[in-house]
Amino acid sequence: MTLIARTRERGVETLTLDSPRNRNALSAALVGELSDALAAAGRDTGVRAVLLTHTGTTFSAGADLRDPPAPQALVALLRQIVELPKPVIARVTGHVRAGGLGLLAACDIAAASTASTFAFTEVRIGVAPAVITLTVLPRADPRALARHYLTGERFDAAEAARTGLVTAAGEDVDAVLEPVLDGVRRASPQGLAETKRLLTARVLEAFDREAAGLTALSARLFSSPQAREGMTAFLERRDPEWVV
Repeated sequence: MTLIARTRERGVETLTLDSPRNRNALSAALVGELSDALAAAGRDTGVRAVLLTHTGTTFSAGADLRDPPAPQALVALLRQIVELPKPVIARVTGHVRAGGLGLLAACDIAAASTASTFAFTEVRIGVAPAVITLTVLPRADPRALARHYLTGERFDAAEAARTGLVTAAGEDVDAVLEPVLDGVRRASPQGLAETKRLLTARVLEAFDREAAGLTALSARLFSSPQAREGMTAFLERRDPEWVV
């Protein structure tokens, strides 16, 4: 079963996360397929930009707890989006949770419908938003991020736009994206590549400096007793033992 659908219109390659059975969770298989699709788009001179979207009501539920990708694989995918010499634009019309927000933040531009919701839920299962901090921290307002990281509470598209996690939000996400897609279609490939390089230079420096430590932290936390309890409670749809 293919987990990433591909279509193209006037130079914009649309990659659609298509794993509704697990709410487009970041499984090892989905991460691998998305990486392959991005690499192909990066090599293809007919592609001016990549539009990343989803089927169903969820953009991504975060890491697949039954088939999680290795932390190194997730870091590599996030870096691949940041390094791709073409703009990657996210189109969100549903929910985004945990690791899915790292994917969203790796994109150069992100638009969300007002039906979308967001949450950094890692603390509620005994882990931390470790590797996704590489892409989230450069985008979001630090004070807002502290609240959302530490509480795991849900917030709406207006808050996501206010704090920088998405570029813009609106009732009709395609109307929001129309001038964006028109703009990248009018831009030269060289101009896009070099401008993106300027915009992402400091993010890539953070990858070089911090990725190894954050990968190790993620691996340690996911193998801990509290994480096992948190993930078990999540799958059993109950509160973990530490809830007071």
